Amino acid sequence: MYSDLKNKTALVTGAGKRTGIGYAVAQKLAESGVNVVIADLVKMDDGSHPPVAGKREEMIALAQELSRRFGVRTAFVDVDVTRNASIQQMADEVKSQFESVQILCNNAGTVAGVPSAIHTYDDNAWLKTLDVNLNGVFRVSKGVVPLMLKTGGSVINIASRAAKVPPLFNGAYAVAKAGVVMLTKVMARELAGNGIRVNAICPGVITTDFTRWRFELEAQILNSTPEDREAEMVKTIPMGRLGSSEEVANLVAYLASNQSSYTTGQAINVTGGQLMEL
Repeated sequence: MYSDLKNKTALVTGAGKRTGIGYAVAQKLAESGVNVVIADLVKMDDGSHPPVAGKREEMIALAQELSRRFGVRTAFVDVDVTRNASIQQMADEVKSQFESVQILCNNAGTVAGVPSAIHTYDDNAWLKTLDVNLNGVFRVSKGVVPLMLKTGGSVINIASRAAKVPPLFNGAYAVAKAGVVMLTKVMARELAGNGIRVNAICPGVITTDFTRWRFELEAQILNSTPEDREAEMVKTIPMGRLGSSEEVANLVAYLASNQSSYTTGQAINVTGGQLMEL
């Protein structure tokens, strides 16, 4: 719990799935007394893969649940981070309900076209992956930062270990997340004078539906099982286990609080020791 967070307002994108990092962030902030806006793309019944968020009613229910449990104000906003008009509508709704925002967590992401080597990657899949994961962070920040200028605050961008260590056959995601790290540093320099700190988190392998989908995909390609793929991954992690969404959310809360008041422009690893840097 961080007492200085009480009564602040946070907007968390990609937070509409109970098992995801975004919802864990929303829950952790609400636990600290933060009013929370859950922003996500309403799921279309098209069998999308990797798994996306839920239906509108389900995500509204998640927001209402946080309000009941922690006594904070919450809202759900449908947003498509690839469309400026959708983002502006989101910003207008948030402004009308909460006036300002002190915490922005850019968590929305996706991956398309995997597994593919660079020379075989489908153009549309490549561009979609970059558009959501990198351009989406830019667009949402552009739309929401104006709501932060009067009060100052903290922006936390969810990048990835893949931003620093290139994965096989998932190049678009890695390139996009590397771009998020540099975008974080650019924003940190530009916004420091406005009292807005900007940091990135680079999670390793975290237990989410997305990770389970990844292991299932690998198992199909390698004629293995998801359980065996997970076991092989765990062997590469010094702490000997996968991470949890809550462990990422704990760092988000710290970076949002005054406890990190002299920290900006950083890309912090949460990988169980899988990635160690000088």
